[in-house]
Amino acid sequence: MFELITNANVYAPQSLGIQNLLICAGKIVYIGDQIPMLDDRLDVNATDLDGARLIPGFIDAHAHITGGGGEAGPSTRVPPLQLSQFTEAGVTSVIGLLGTDDLTRNTQTLLTQVMGLREEGLSAWCYTGGYHLPAMTLTESVRSDIVNLEPVIGVGEVAISDHRSSQPTLDEILRLASEAHVAGLMTGKAGIVHFHLGDGERGLSMIRDCLKTGEIPARVFNPTHINRNKKLFEEACELSAQGCSVDITAFPVNERDSRGWSATEAVVRYFDKDCDPGKLTISSDGGGCLPHFDEQGELLHMGFAKSTAMAISFKAMIESGLAIEKILPLLTSNVASLLRLHGKGRIDTGLDADLLVIDESHAINSVMANGVWHKKMGRQIVKGLFE
Repeated sequence: MFELITNANVYAPQSLGIQNLLICAGKIVYIGDQIPMLDDRLDVNATDLDGARLIPGFIDAHAHITGGGGEAGPSTRVPPLQLSQFTEAGVTSVIGLLGTDDLTRNTQTLLTQVMGLREEGLSAWCYTGGYHLPAMTLTESVRSDIVNLEPVIGVGEVAISDHRSSQPTLDEILRLASEAHVAGLMTGKAGIVHFHLGDGERGLSMIRDCLKTGEIPARVFNPTHINRNKKLFEEACELSAQGCSVDITAFPVNERDSRGWSATEAVVRYFDKDCDPGKLTISSDGGGCLPHFDEQGELLHMGFAKSTAMAISFKAMIESGLAIEKILPLLTSNVASLLRLHGKGRIDTGLDADLLVIDESHAINSVMANGVWHKKMGRQIVKGLFE
């Protein structure tokens, strides 16, 4: 079947005005201001957007697709995430990872979940490893996992400045970054180290020391949760000037406290500082736990993140007055560029048909993933097998 989308106000992520798109076999095969002439014998499903905004699908580069948690005992393990938990939030591509629990959950189960999501129509990849070093791998090393396992594009989330980390040394981090970087060179994959940042006083000093000491390119070092506290955010802004891409977590508003910034507040401050707009991304931490510890590392209370935080943050940023052309790359093209996902993050001929329709209230009305409508006019059409 061909999908014909007409009268779409396209942000690709740059504004293209009113355009018409033709989609076949999961790809955008035409985009232009004319409606293409099609043979009457073709099976064409036409959708007239009547001027509604059409944007690229969100890429969630940090999600615990096998479930996170477990820090308050086995009963606090989050279940694996279902297909519609992503698509209803406008996420059409996801990168899965392991966190604190990289023992009872491992690279093998992560890969299996990736392949399951792919079978259900989502684009999915993953990192090898988890919080701790030596990294949990499926083959003999991080480099081997990235080279030999197609869905594995890097290593993460490796914990630093956190009492739950393995307290890695500078040499260990440099060696890990070397493994990821060389594997990226061999395969054309991202080859990055995705770092979990805690609230520890050392902040981003480990990454700064790596850049001073080693020869590994700055793009390999990718810290996340940079908005969890204000000191860390300031460090991350400075680090972006050295060539590192830094990642904001779309923490739920009701989980926010005065120590950090919401995604919207962090983005506004990042732009106000005139930092490189191409070095900033936003992810959800979906499926991950949001624990709060006291000074002795004892758990006080815990929440859980959802991919819907991406859509909520997108809406909040627009309502704050940020231009949609400035916001979109943080959820789409910047992420695709960092992760070397060449068919993702933009709307153009030959790219994957991952598309979102945004309504007048800036909410996600419809979702197309790889040329298939998963959500249309507010109604979820496609769900996972066990939903």
